[in-house]
This record gives sequence, structure tokens and C-alpha cells, in this order.
Amino acid sequence: MTQDSPKSQKFSEKRPFPRAVTPRSARAAGYLLGMALAFSGLTSGCAATEKRGSTALEYTENAKRDYDRAMKALEEKNWEVVEPMFNEIRKNYSYSRFARLAELRIADANYHQDKLPEAISGYRSFIHDYPNDPEVPYARFQIARGEYDSVSLSPFLPPLEERDLASVNDALSTIRGFLADYPNSDHVEELRYMLEVVLGLLARHELYVARYYLAKDRFDAAADRVDHAVESFPHSGLEPEALLLLAEIRLKQKRPAEARKLCERLLAKHPESAFSVPARKYLSFMGPAEHVGVVRQASEAAATPLNSARPE
Repeated sequence: MTQDSPKSQKFSEKRPFPRAVTPRSARAAGYLLGMALAFSGLTSGCAATEKRGSTALEYTENAKRDYDRAMKALEEKNWEVVEPMFNEIRKNYSYSRFARLAELRIADANYHQDKLPEAISGYRSFIHDYPNDPEVPYARFQIARGEYDSVSLSPFLPPLEERDLASVNDALSTIRGFLADYPNSDHVEELRYMLEVVLGLLARHELYVARYYLAKDRFDAAADRVDHAVESFPHSGLEPEALLLLAEIRLKQKRPAEARKLCERLLAKHPESAFSVPARKYLSFMGPAEHVGVVRQASEAAATPLNSARPE
């Protein structure tokens, strides 16, 4: 599955920035803020007190006012001032919830500017510093999105065989972890799509290596790679291609009975796949199951390149 599909376009759109603060949650912090301000007031200057507010209510209202201004700049993508504005909130209202949220919004700004390493680092720092915060699921989802965006198919990335698959495995682990911890999340559908794409990347690499071994007549090594792809990366969308490749390997090993079973399995499970066409061709060369005298012909057919049969 490529990123040009309607589903990938649906999930690639950037979302509105979450605000994640309600008046009730702000008022609930009033007492604690008042205590904190009482102690901080002993060492704070008059100018800072005037700016932040002399009471807990003023402190919260001023923090929200500045946060809303920074959010407006974020939503307008005024990148030059976004991070400084949120950093001022972290500095001036460190006792408020808005200071925490400012950290998330800085990470959001980096994500929406495609500064993925910085964004992922910001989300991870938030989770580390505030492991019990209600925004942790959001931060974890954003990490999954960032890692997925870093490894998913793009014309600007090098060919799959030239990439470091460590980052792909990281994305796989992050996505699976989120789905396990938040099975009822509103993001499950999107994450399952991302999981399918990442599994496809890993399976595709295994098939690439299998073809390399096949070209070198290292049939056992090639078969091991295909088996690993099918068993380790289910739901990758590449099973029809993997089954046909394994049938090709078995034919070259003069094991037509196994090749037949693989082709029949492909046709039974994926009758509409483009790979069903060469599978039927192999079966026709092998003839009925009780006649195996045409194995040589089938093996010669297996040597024919199948690139034309692969879906784009």
C-alpha cells in the first residue's frame, strides 16, 4: 500500500492544535496556585507580580490569556514567534498547567514544521517529566505519527534496501505499544493503517533480500527470508507476492508438490491479486497433481522474470 491511496491521504492531513484546558481545571488549581504564589512572592519582584497577577485567580487568568495568544500564533503558523511565546509562558507561569501545555505546543510546532526529531524529543520529554498527565496518550500518539512519518514511503527517501531499518522497527514498536495500551483510542483506525504500512516496509525488505539470494542460487537462504516475512509480518499486504516467490524457489529446488500447494494457497486466499496470474501459469505448467513429469518445464518458467506481474 502506498501513500497515494485515499486512506493515506485521509490520515496525512494535519489536525487542529488541541488546547486541552478547561475553565474547571484551571479553577481547580486555584488553591494550590495561591499557596505557590504566596511562597514565590517572597522572592519575586514587583514588576513580575504585576505581570503575572497578585492573586491565584489573576495568575491563572493571565496565564490563560498568554496561552491563548500563543495558540493563535500557532494556529496561524507564525513560526517565528510561536516558540518564544510558549517559552515565556513556561518561564512566567511555571506553577500553572499552562506551562506544561506550552511544552507540548512547542513539540506540536516542530511537528507541523516537519522537524520530526525535535518534535519526537519534545513529546518524549513531556512523557518523562509528567508520566501521569492526562495528555500523555496524546504525546505518545504524536510520537507514533512522527516516527511513522520519518520512515514511510516518500520519493525523497533512499531505496528501501539502502535504509537503516532500525528506525522502521522503532516505529513498529511504538505503534504496537500504543495499540496495546489504548485499544479504545479514537486513533485506532489510523494507527492500524500505519502499522500495515510499517509491516509492509519490513516485509518488502525481506523479499528484496530473498530475491538477492535467489539470484545467487542460494535457495535455502532465500526461502528462509520469505518464510520470515510471512510469519513475522502478518497483515503486511505482501502475502500474495511472498507465496508466489516461495513457489518459484521450490520449483527451482525441484520440489513441485510444495510449489503446487503454495500456488493453490495463493489462489484460494487472494484470487483477485495480480500475483494469481503467474500462479495459474505455474500450475498449468505443472499439470495435474498426479503428473509431475513437467517439473523441468515449470522450473524453466520459474526462471522467467516476474516484474511485469507485480502491481505498481
